[in-house]
Amino acid sequence: MEAIGQLTGGVAHDFNNLLTVIRSSADLLRRPDLPADRRRRYVDAISDTADRAAKLTSQLLVFSRRYPLSRSVFDVADRLERISEMLRTVLGSRIAFELDIADRPFAVEADANQFETAMVNLAANARDAMDGQGSLTIKLTRSQGPISDADGPKTGDFVAVEVGDTGGGIPTDQIDRIFEPFFTTKEVGRGTGLGLSQVYGFVQQSGGRVSVDSTVGVGTTIKLHLPLSPKPIQPAKDPSPKSDGAEVRGRVLVVEDNTHIGEFSTQLLRDLGYQTVLAVNGEEALKLIEKEPFDIVFSDVLMPGLDGVSLGQKIRQRVPQMPFVLTSGYSSVLNAGGHHGFELLQKPYSVEDLSRVLRRALTERATV
Repeated sequence: MEAIGQLTGGVAHDFNNLLTVIRSSADLLRRPDLPADRRRRYVDAISDTADRAAKLTSQLLVFSRRYPLSRSVFDVADRLERISEMLRTVLGSRIAFELDIADRPFAVEADANQFETAMVNLAANARDAMDGQGSLTIKLTRSQGPISDADGPKTGDFVAVEVGDTGGGIPTDQIDRIFEPFFTTKEVGRGTGLGLSQVYGFVQQSGGRVSVDSTVGVGTTIKLHLPLSPKPIQPAKDPSPKSDGAEVRGRVLVVEDNTHIGEFSTQLLRDLGYQTVLAVNGEEALKLIEKEPFDIVFSDVLMPGLDGVSLGQKIRQRVPQMPFVLTSGYSSVLNAGGHHGFELLQKPYSVEDLSRVLRRALTERATV
């Protein structure tokens, strides 16, 4: 009950702070005589605060293992080398940083973006533990199970990502609590207490385990054990399709059971230049596909009856070349079986994200 109270209290505290900025900015935007520069400032404040709220939500979902991961097979060594300069920036100039890679490749099947977020969170946590001065080493090795944590033992072959710092260490009575959301030993204003909970949730949802070794006055080592994948490493996907300058447009079937979200999504797409038709569930979408031509389907995942993944599979059988894009903020369907090769747009999404994903899907279809 103490942990639940800490979690709900932390969520309420952080969201109330975010909502205060959004509500106040919205109220000020209603003033008819507001100068253009101040109007822009309040619009930016709403947008930036919404981004922080989305990050907070995603961290909670990762901890609870309900975040719809975008899995791919990637080389952990390659990813760490790519973000090494960013990690150096997070640590600051007074902390020595060493990346020790014994071998390669280290192929894992996981969400690469969430892996990078986890490493940034570990670096930031270590920096604060060292009070901005010391040394941090990230070491990659292979390990074999069984490996145990609070979720029990796990067997198999693993990539061990060992993050060791020379900070003050963690008292024995606190080690079992460091991955709890909103638990922090830092003073107010120096973190939300969600960084390590994101790390734990990501590793668990990826089928791995986390171990901690800490000595007060000496330092802490947190080791992430991610299952080695026998699959070939996938090349990183280009986030923006190549274009000759011409706009990619088409007729979109939007499938969304929430009326407000559906109407808002169709309006966004119209503003981007698409023609849209709204279906309120998967069954209606299938009927429309049989009657009318569409260039792409944009569907929510969590719907009563036929969910988005099942809808996409049925459409794939009937119209194999039809581009199909899923959108979701949380879904047990995705957690159980992934998104089966369909493009996934995370909620909440920006107009730019929506435009980029649809353009990519339509462009890839055109080149097939």
